[in-house]
Amino acid sequence: MRSLFHLAYHVNDLDETRRFYGDVLGCKEGRSTETWVDFDFFGHQISMHLGKPFETTRTGKVGNHMVMMPHLGVVLELDAWLALSKRLKDAGIVFDIPPVVRFEGEPGEQRTMFFFDPSGNPIEVKGFKDFDSVFAQ
Repeated sequence: MRSLFHLAYHVNDLDETRRFYGDVLGCKEGRSTETWVDFDFFGHQISMHLGKPFETTRTGKVGNHMVMMPHLGVVLELDAWLALSKRLKDAGIVFDIPPVVRFEGEPGEQRTMFFFDPSGNPIEVKGFKDFDSVFAQ
């Protein structure tokens, strides 16, 4: 079975959303109207609609971090993660959780970073050396 993940949520301004997701993250823009815009978010479809962004709270305990919930996330191969991390640093993005190794030496070892889009929506990007370890216990 072939499938893509789709997520739709609210943003405050479509022009700044286009700049952030398109120019900063490098996501290709898809269809749009005057009230929403789609992006190819690392192989998945996200749709940003004008409206009040969802409420978030720092209630997700993962490793040593309390992370924002809910949040959008993606898992990348490590080389792609490292390239994106550099691109975000070069763009001056302020990280909620700076790029870090999580669960080092344990099953599921990963890199992670958290940041916000211009509307305050939290985003996590994980990087794995080995995709077979994504669900390791």
